[in-house]
Amino acid sequence: MRTVRIRGNRGSLSVAITFGLVVGGFLVIPRAKAQSPEMQQRLAEIKESMARNKQQLAQYTWNEQDIISIKGEEKKEELFQVQLGPDGKPQKTNLDPNSMSDDERKKRGLRGRIIEKKTEEYKQYAQQIKALIQQYVPPQRDLLEQANQQGNIMIGGAGVPNEVRMVISNYLQPGDSLTLIFNRQQKELLNLQIKTFLDDPSNAVNVTVEFSRLPDGTNHVALETIDGVSKKLTITVQNSNYQHL
Repeated sequence: MRTVRIRGNRGSLSVAITFGLVVGGFLVIPRAKAQSPEMQQRLAEIKESMARNKQQLAQYTWNEQDIISIKGEEKKEELFQVQLGPDGKPQKTNLDPNSMSDDERKKRGLRGRIIEKKTEEYKQYAQQIKALIQQYVPPQRDLLEQANQQGNIMIGGAGVPNEVRMVISNYLQPGDSLTLIFNRQQKELLNLQIKTFLDDPSNAVNVTVEFSRLPDGTNHVALETIDGVSKKLTITVQNSNYQHL
């Protein structure tokens, strides 16, 4: 609520005007209400959902396929078998796709053989990006709560029933942003949009993350697209073949 005072010959008139801030086509609750009961409830639902899924994912192993492209041209393909370790972090076993037979590659849904041509500079750059994004995906409970306490969260509808959109500024480092879409009915994340940078804001990194659901309701990252803007390097990460341990 914002009050605008209009002065005339006979004194002053107070006019109360409610402003709805529209960002990206949805109504956003003003930042001053970041610690409102609704905000607390939505954050609690998100944190509970992430904790539950972390426990469920610990019962699975799956394949992660990484496609690294430079200026739109695919340069390298990597395949990993993934399992969460005792610390809750992914432990990866490299499965070299170039050593597989064509039949095995077809069975795993891999693309044609890709010859690695990246320089050492691009290798290090890709590794730095991966390490950075691991701090955003999935969102961290402590950082979400910190953003809430600092009033850095705006919340609103996503334009679809039962979906909520949160825009979090200064999530991990000054000037970054994390936007998430959460389904209140299913209690699961649907999408993440990340805008961040490596060592300097000019070295931008943009990320889109799509989530999916397993038959038992476990929510997981299905597709992740990481764009290193300055070097025009893109990493596409696809997770599949989830198997119970």
